[in-house]
Amino acid sequence: MNRLLLFIAALVLANVVIAQSDVLLVKKGENGLYLEHKVLAKEGLYAIGRLYSVNPKHLAAFNRIDMNKGLEIDQVLQIPLTDTNFTQKSTSGTPVYYQVTSGDGLIKISVDHNNVPMKSIREWNGITGDNIQEGSNLIVGFLISKEMVAYLANVRARNAELAKQAALQQQEAEKNAVVVKEEDKAVVKEEPKEQPVTTKPAVKADVKTEAVTSVQKENPPEKKKEEAPKVMPAVVKEEAKATPADLGYFKTSFDQQVKARPIARNATVTSGIFKTTSGVQEAKYYLLMDGVTPGTIIKITNPDNNKAVYAKVLGEMSGIRQNQGLDIRISNTAASALQVTEDEKFVVRVNY
Repeated sequence: MNRLLLFIAALVLANVVIAQSDVLLVKKGENGLYLEHKVLAKEGLYAIGRLYSVNPKHLAAFNRIDMNKGLEIDQVLQIPLTDTNFTQKSTSGTPVYYQVTSGDGLIKISVDHNNVPMKSIREWNGITGDNIQEGSNLIVGFLISKEMVAYLANVRARNAELAKQAALQQQEAEKNAVVVKEEDKAVVKEEPKEQPVTTKPAVKADVKTEAVTSVQKENPPEKKKEEAPKVMPAVVKEEAKATPADLGYFKTSFDQQVKARPIARNATVTSGIFKTTSGVQEAKYYLLMDGVTPGTIIKITNPDNNKAVYAKVLGEMSGIRQNQGLDIRISNTAASALQVTEDEKFVVRVNY
């Protein structure tokens, strides 16, 4: 039954996809309108600034961060919408949407978004009246950026691939759940059998004790031979083996990958650590590595204790000054699972 529960849990986790929004949703704060951007691998303030047409110094000041410090993967930045990168007077650029909430009307949406004319909102969204549906996205302006169209196209392609992988994992989990359920049905708990009650035959009252005594004298009972003490076999304690849960969420994907493409590389490399908050509960481990296709699953082993995990490649790490002298970077969750004691540099083995 425990195995069935584990497979049901895997089925639920298969529906969780680390996806990034492929539309620009506007938000409003104390400093005006802004967008949110989740930092990906190899992204810095300058690259994100170019993407949204924002000066990196202004971007750092808006988020109250130090320009000299790097960004963390999955860190969320607020992107200010100003006169230089946002227009509500033309349709030139990438649409910026507002998601309608309960109690919203066109007048309120207009006032909250720089008093954009309601006529423009109707034209941009193809609506004629004032009725708007809760949860729908309405265009309230356009982001002026040459790189954004290509960027969102890549995000949509990545989300589609993640959804495809999640669907395959869900199908596999459903098959496993059915198999385990059938196995559980086949196991029938055997009820303990009742022991027959034995009764000693009653001794007849007419049996003479004298006769018994005489028989005992003629055939005295043999003395029992002293038995040698029994030697108990030594109990050998088996070493604990790593379970799939200890090895990480991507263990099954690695096995499928090996079936399609046998392991061709086994190397010892120098590694560092990057911080991430994604996939902690699901034991999803990640790494950055040059020359390997993103999405590839790598087996990482700590040679000091032979502990291993399976991690997915997020992207490359070349061209970043902080990565000089390193072959790879692994997520802080992977380093913790490997029981790595060093913070800066350490040696691991990789197989893929």
